[in-house]
Amino acid sequence: MQEKWWHRATVYQVYPRSFKDSNGDGIGDLKGITEKLDYLEKLGITAIWLSPVYQSPMDDNGYDISDYEAIAEIFGSMADMEELLDSANQRGIKIIMDLVVNHTSDEHAWFVEARKNPDSPERDFYVWRDQPNHLMSTFGGSAWELDEASGQYYLHLFSRKQPDLNWENAALRQKIYDMMNVWIDKGIGGFRMDVIDLIGKIPDQEITGNGPKLHDYLKEMSLATFGNKDLLTVGETWGATPEIAKTYSGPDNQELSMVFQFEHIGLQHKPDRPKWEIEKELDVPKLKEIFAKWQLELGVNEGWNSLFWDNHDLPRALSIWGSPEHYREKSAKALAILLHLMRGTPYIYQGDEIGMLNYPFKDLTEIADIESINYAKEALGEGRSEQDIMASIRHIGRDNARIPMQWNTSPQAGFTTGQSWLPVHPDFQEINVASALADPQSIFYTYQHLISLRKTEDWLIYGDFELLDTEDKVFAYTRQYQGKAYLIAVNLSDDTQPFSFAGQPEATVISNTDVASIFQNQMMQPWDAVCVAIRY
Repeated sequence: MQEKWWHRATVYQVYPRSFKDSNGDGIGDLKGITEKLDYLEKLGITAIWLSPVYQSPMDDNGYDISDYEAIAEIFGSMADMEELLDSANQRGIKIIMDLVVNHTSDEHAWFVEARKNPDSPERDFYVWRDQPNHLMSTFGGSAWELDEASGQYYLHLFSRKQPDLNWENAALRQKIYDMMNVWIDKGIGGFRMDVIDLIGKIPDQEITGNGPKLHDYLKEMSLATFGNKDLLTVGETWGATPEIAKTYSGPDNQELSMVFQFEHIGLQHKPDRPKWEIEKELDVPKLKEIFAKWQLELGVNEGWNSLFWDNHDLPRALSIWGSPEHYREKSAKALAILLHLMRGTPYIYQGDEIGMLNYPFKDLTEIADIESINYAKEALGEGRSEQDIMASIRHIGRDNARIPMQWNTSPQAGFTTGQSWLPVHPDFQEINVASALADPQSIFYTYQHLISLRKTEDWLIYGDFELLDTEDKVFAYTRQYQGKAYLIAVNLSDDTQPFSFAGQPEATVISNTDVASIFQNQMMQPWDAVCVAIRY
């Protein structure tokens, strides 16, 4: 494997609307992010994945883009964007732009023209049919919307205000590549590619993900844009398997650096049931099986893993898989240690490093997310109680991750001097950046240590992975490289668990507990997490 900078990187996702507001309007902005670069530099991150800041009517919080080469006024100006890029690059922090090219806003100039003039070239930039088929929108209802003026239906796999682009049109593809090169020329560090596995869709056959031309398009994109540049590219690919991931991220395939796979995230939901039918408890044996599969089958010379617990579309892993009531800090450290010592590029979502939690939403008036709102409408129509609906939204609704970042104990948690666009979590007096920085034992410094290790330790990049046979609730694995071996063991429960290991522990690399007692007593206390060098 030819080593790339992103093999040793840790990426931090910023959701701009909720990170830091610099002008008191209650919405985070680019200047706010620039203000906090010193904090992110202290954490040690290599790159920021920036959720969309392009011009948008904000039907889906910026994932509905009306102009790829302009900045949404609520976030600032292009000058603010260029200042952020320059300031970040000076600190050795790369900016990864969110690339949303499966669809645009219905207010994008292309779609406006396509709708107005059915004979225009732009008409074929989108997917039109005389009759709808059975494709359904991710956000509920049919994926087809009637355009009454022309009598045709257009495809929208998400909101009706997010018409899908027709990637079979070569002129459209070239316009997208030209736009990507504009951003590359500005000095960005790469792209996170939103639902990129959908661009090869064949609607008439009801094929959405992993269509037959998908990889042809990605190879063409790479050749036309980032392929000969040292940029990180990560695709959001909900349906990926390790074999598919090898095609995306194999070093010789000239497509992407890595993909986000979501197999472990599926454990939040009941098997073969709608998203909103939730599991109350983590299936740890299944989690071990999934992570081990990806670590073993996506070999170091065959592709590259991404490592993450949550993002702007997911609830806080600490709230649903940790122990927020009894062991919040310890379980947050345990989840971090478990993930960051595997092979792959770790992604931290803003607030993970201080142990932020899901929000205790009281009723539907507090919800802003279009997906949750549409779910509630459908569920109410089916006779479900608002109490049941809110229980699901509190557990896995997307607004959980989107509440404002908690900076300090001042009003609005230091996020804004105005009224925040989503409510600030009531626990901000206890859980905030200022308190974390003041406490040498805080979750923040565990993350800082893990990020530092990745920059220097070759075994984290190249080491072999072996899952160990343990009690169900204990997740233990080894990493071995060039005659050295490391044991990582984590108790993912509120209960004491037996744990024995044949090797001899030596130096402690990182832990959240008394390491010696684990090996002396052959027991792990609740949420114990250790990494030790070992010899057999």
